[in-house]
Amino acid sequence: MAKKKLKKVILSIAGIFIITAVLIIIFISLLTKYLVEKYDEKYLGRQVIIDWAYVNPFTGYVHLKNAKVYEPNGDTLFFSAKGLSANFSLHKLLAKSVEITELKLDEPFGVIAQDTLKKLNFNDIIVRFSSKGKPKTKKEGFRFSLNSIKIINGEFIYRDLLIAVKYPIKKVNVESTGFRWGSDSTVAKFSFIAGIGKGEAKGNFKINTKNLDYRFATVFNKYDLKFIEQYLKDLINYGTFNASLDADIQATGNFTRAEDLVAKGLLAVNDFHFGKDKNEDYAAFKKFAIKLDELSPKNKKYIIDSVSLDKPFLMYERYDHLDNLQTIFGKKGMKVSSAKNSRRFNLIFEIGDYIVKLSKNFLKSNYKVNRLAIYGGNLLYNDYKLSEKVSLGLRPFYVIADSVNKNNARVKIDLKSGLNPYGDIDIHVSI
Repeated sequence: MAKKKLKKVILSIAGIFIITAVLIIIFISLLTKYLVEKYDEKYLGRQVIIDWAYVNPFTGYVHLKNAKVYEPNGDTLFFSAKGLSANFSLHKLLAKSVEITELKLDEPFGVIAQDTLKKLNFNDIIVRFSSKGKPKTKKEGFRFSLNSIKIINGEFIYRDLLIAVKYPIKKVNVESTGFRWGSDSTVAKFSFIAGIGKGEAKGNFKINTKNLDYRFATVFNKYDLKFIEQYLKDLINYGTFNASLDADIQATGNFTRAEDLVAKGLLAVNDFHFGKDKNEDYAAFKKFAIKLDELSPKNKKYIIDSVSLDKPFLMYERYDHLDNLQTIFGKKGMKVSSAKNSRRFNLIFEIGDYIVKLSKNFLKSNYKVNRLAIYGGNLLYNDYKLSEKVSLGLRPFYVIADSVNKNNARVKIDLKSGLNPYGDIDIHVSI
């Protein structure tokens, strides 16, 4: 009888503890939702809405369901996630250490908007949470660590408000070591698919957050470059663009010094088309590929296994007043000059400037190209200024050059082509 009473008391006490724990969890969860939505604009400067919150103070687990963050003073969505979860290490709070063992975002959605070269739609958050001045004392405060970050099936959109560019990437998956107190580096692996067209990308990287050194390896598989056409609209009067990218690159470098890049791997652009419309090309090629053994501008080393261009096509036409290039890019390239002088961000200019930096002092460096080749080319010239149309062409033409090497005294180049309307050409050059 006594044992039954003792068992009943123990079960009653356990039940009270369980009910109390559940009530505490419910109360703190409701309080968290209330506090987040009440003080969101005061501390974040933005409205935050969540469907519900679950906070377990006994395990340190926090989950926010359908969290939404809006742009300042507006109803435009900045960020959302179907689920946002975090695990806190409670026992380390006693040692003045805030440690999140894992932060997980389920199906996040975010928008990065830019309206000047340096103004982004999250600059206000950076300013709000950045340190304002140096601390007056050397007294150590709480140490913060985020040991793991996971993004599952995310979607992120980049918008340039000045030249009407919108580009999404989808199915973004990231696993990162985050950042730890006393450590300057973070490691992550990622994957995503193109938001416009087809193609996928995946890879991994390591970044030193102190000196901005990086190391990465990335693979692109038939990645659609159609989004570049949006940047072209700032440079041309009309025209269409299509291409895709294959790449398998490994590199190290520094985000602030382009010349520190050391890279190797394969880069290929496929099915390039640029012209009047989708049915009439002014320039095209089947494939441009470059295989790098070592690219190091700082060390003045450009060791290239091969460079090949397959089935290039270029058509130049002269009209009564202009030519086909000036009708697209403006008289004497006026559209390009205007866009360049506007100092607006344009990815095409950024890529061009970066290539210039990488190729600087190429001829003064230790360079080597084992094979340089053009296969099945087609150059076409049409002149409509005369009373009768004049048309000339080189097709198909081939160019082969082996052992382009700084240490070699001479370079041999072979060129073969058919001539239109008739004839052939065969040239062997030693330079």
